[in-house]
Amino acid sequence: MKKRKLVVPLLSLAVLFPSATNVFANPQKPVSIDKVEFVGMDAPQTKKEKSTMYSDATATVTYSDGSQKNFSLDYEQLFKPGDVINGKTAGVTHDVNGNVIMDTVTDPANPKPFISKAPDSNTLLSVNGKSGKLYLVNHFESVPSKIGNLPKSMALNTVQQDKKTGKLTVTDINLIDFSEDGGIWTPCAGSLSPWNTHLGSEEYEPDAKSHELNPEKSAVTEFARNYYHDQSIIGNPYLYGYLPEVKVHPNGKASAVKHYSMGRLSFERVVVMPDNRTVYYGDDGNYTMMFMYVADKAENLSAGTLYAAKWNQTSDKNGGSANLEWIELGHATDSEIKELALSLKFSDIFETTEDEQYAIKNGFKKVKTAGKAEWLKVKPGMEKAAAFLESRRYGALLGATSEFNKMEAVELNKEDNKVYMAMSSIKGGMEASSTDPVDDIRVSKINAGGVYELSLNKGLKDLNGKKIHSDYVAATMSGLVLGEDLPAKDAAGNLAHPNKIASPDNIVYSEKMRTLFIGEDTSLHHNNYVWAYNIDTMKLSRIVSAPDGGETTGLQAIDDLNGFTYLMVSSQNPGNVGYLSGLPSLGEKNSKK
Repeated sequence: MKKRKLVVPLLSLAVLFPSATNVFANPQKPVSIDKVEFVGMDAPQTKKEKSTMYSDATATVTYSDGSQKNFSLDYEQLFKPGDVINGKTAGVTHDVNGNVIMDTVTDPANPKPFISKAPDSNTLLSVNGKSGKLYLVNHFESVPSKIGNLPKSMALNTVQQDKKTGKLTVTDINLIDFSEDGGIWTPCAGSLSPWNTHLGSEEYEPDAKSHELNPEKSAVTEFARNYYHDQSIIGNPYLYGYLPEVKVHPNGKASAVKHYSMGRLSFERVVVMPDNRTVYYGDDGNYTMMFMYVADKAENLSAGTLYAAKWNQTSDKNGGSANLEWIELGHATDSEIKELALSLKFSDIFETTEDEQYAIKNGFKKVKTAGKAEWLKVKPGMEKAAAFLESRRYGALLGATSEFNKMEAVELNKEDNKVYMAMSSIKGGMEASSTDPVDDIRVSKINAGGVYELSLNKGLKDLNGKKIHSDYVAATMSGLVLGEDLPAKDAAGNLAHPNKIASPDNIVYSEKMRTLFIGEDTSLHHNNYVWAYNIDTMKLSRIVSAPDGGETTGLQAIDDLNGFTYLMVSSQNPGNVGYLSGLPSLGEKNSKK
């Protein structure tokens, strides 16, 4: 009989809960877990608490025989950027040849590696099943630099698990190579696919139109020159803004591809439906769009059909509600879109004008995407290029809604056939506007944002009456868990209700615990928190506090990994203490079965 404990690890932080398969209330009579209830912690009060990543929450486990046990949530740090593991430094960035990029500007006589303070996305996975080796894929979203925009980093960490306590230890770090695709651009959130691969993201895709106007000075060119160590090169914006997929092989090596056929946008966390073909995205930024991808084959995202949503509002209450319709943007394969990306520039795909009268007379359409209004017309024969290289602009031309604001992570509740979507702030394009080209979304402003619920149906057709070959098509959308703005800053420094969510970003769902975990990226709370929201009871509990200034990132809920349940969490760019310095390992508070 295994002893159980509740632990919390970080860069990756993990909260361990008892597994239903390994917890026994009576050694002679095995029982199952009936439910898990989180008992939240208070907001941090002291200076130490405010500058520390910690959990002081508990979980009450009710068993099928009616008995209950209380478990304290502990916190354990796995590692932090700058740590040296097996001779390798965490959080560094690499050039095209896999060499660490060094800072030779700050102290030329003593070069040091550029080190990110922005870890994001934790995907803990087992290769070869329960008896296999464990690996953790994590992102480093940004890198401070004095030499311009640097390539970002995605790492594969080798992990050992203590089979008795569940404690995780990172023993090695290796670069994940994206040299075949020009490096990795701003990797943000990520998820584990049903077929055990890591699905990442490239957030805030570079604007190809702006780049073409001044390519010598663009951030894409800075990125490329630092990546290739070639000051004559001009960057290509169409190489960035895609969904990367990482496969970890039995020998511990990782291979990576970018899925060009899934469209180009500001990717956040994606989630795959139970058919292993249908995928929903988060598109971060302002005036963004909701996308759905239906792959041709299960467990293969290299070819498929891309759709964009139209919001048909039914209510402006509780964050707004709508019926959703889907517009097909096109069908493509990765290889054909990558070929277009390598050969085209923005002006090859679109005609543009600033002359409104000329635009109206010559078939242009005014759209507003990524906060910019512009007159556009697709050049003849460039529809596929527009659909997959400029997905948001092309979707807007076809009538899809491009008014979402700070659309973040998405997640699946398989049993209830629901998808959850975080909107970090409900404002901007989501408010009523008489000046925008289109005004589909007209809801009240909530700076603190909210989480929406999407209901899935089968047998649906797209806006043109064509059958959508998926049984998991989102048909309705409505507010589920909302933040609440305060009229003025309170005594603790909060601009949003301290006992409600603010600026939800990362979200993950535990099927066994019927709990949605919500991580914040906000300046509206004095500290950022992770919350546990029970789907059935609607109880919201604060369970983790990040150091002040630090966003909570990298959420991953793992219901059972060799008898342990983990909640992975990171914090990026904390303010007062540097990244995770001085964080205590709270140890084992409860080792009862």
